[in-house]
Amino acid sequence: MKWNKNFTLLLLGHSLANIGDVLYVVSVISTIFNLTSSATASSIVPFTITSAMFVSSVLTPLLVGKVNLKWLMAGSQIGKTILLVILGLIVLGITASNYYLIFLLIGLIALLDGCANPIRQTLIPHYVTSEELIKANGITETVTQIVQAAMWFVGSSLLLILSPEQLIWIVGCLFAISSTLLCLLENVTDLTTKTKGKLDQLKQGWRVLSETPVLRKIAWIDSLETIAGTVWIAAILYVFINDALHVDEKWWGFINGAYFFGLILGSVYCINYSSFVEKKLGTFIFIGSFTCFLVTIWFGLNSNPIIALLLSTFIGIFGQIKHIPQQTVIQTSVSKEGLSTVYTSLGAIGTGIFGVGSLLVGILADMLGVRIVFFLSALMLALISAIVYKNKKLFVRSVIGN
Repeated sequence: MKWNKNFTLLLLGHSLANIGDVLYVVSVISTIFNLTSSATASSIVPFTITSAMFVSSVLTPLLVGKVNLKWLMAGSQIGKTILLVILGLIVLGITASNYYLIFLLIGLIALLDGCANPIRQTLIPHYVTSEELIKANGITETVTQIVQAAMWFVGSSLLLILSPEQLIWIVGCLFAISSTLLCLLENVTDLTTKTKGKLDQLKQGWRVLSETPVLRKIAWIDSLETIAGTVWIAAILYVFINDALHVDEKWWGFINGAYFFGLILGSVYCINYSSFVEKKLGTFIFIGSFTCFLVTIWFGLNSNPIIALLLSTFIGIFGQIKHIPQQTVIQTSVSKEGLSTVYTSLGAIGTGIFGVGSLLVGILADMLGVRIVFFLSALMLALISAIVYKNKKLFVRSVIGN
């Protein structure tokens, strides 16, 4: 893939924002726990973020067509920077009696994040050719997963030498640089009609999902996959290493790390063999989902921590081998102008189901045992495999509007 100025700016801007996102969440959780000594209060942080991103995914279509996509992306990052500066100032004087102000600010930041994520995915096809989409998606996913894998460790380590307040100011600098890079992107042509009513704008993405056969299937796949993925949240894995693997807490980090390592390997494979993957998108989506189904069953039955590490790595590899081709199918199944509303609708499905699913899987783990929820996850993946296999001819790269 040849050097591409706009794609590079988008990738760097998004990566710096991702680094900042992880560091600021680490600092916020630490601040709230230090103030309250309550794990419950700390756990409200991810719930607040997920809820706000769901609302943002639903409302973002109102902005599409009124604001250029490049400035919608850059503007959301500038807004996050301003809010983070306010958060840094508030944290200096925060107490146990007014720490709720932190939740208000992280909710507002997450609203802007929920807008930025689907726009970023929409901009990629604007800045690279259709033939380079697999590589571009693979590179984006590789960098994202490296950041996610590294920064949780780095963030917790930085708290040993820095205060949460100092960490927030570092994040403010990262956000400011990210905003500058995104402002340097070229404007993209956005032909979305501006005459539609607000209700029509909100319904547009859902209408495209329902009227496009492959996107309708992907919406179902995303729903089932989100439910299946809730077993990999930190709380369930923590129970699994204690009740099923009978090892100490350090294996919690090992298994999470192995999963992210697998995601990176899957991304690298798609980058190196992009032309081969592109010819068989449906086959790779099926292989990825079916292998994840088999590995998840094995993971649920397993009691050996070393094998659990290997299986977690395989889940990451084949999950990514499925995800990247699936992104390419989405990006080429509708016109570029319709992508943003499609991604916001898919984002709303993902965040909405994940919030409810995370709560339900915790209840089921308490009622039925932690191994059972992994079998239920495998069942969801089996259904995905069946959907993909039955409709494999739909999962191809189109060239609509590209």
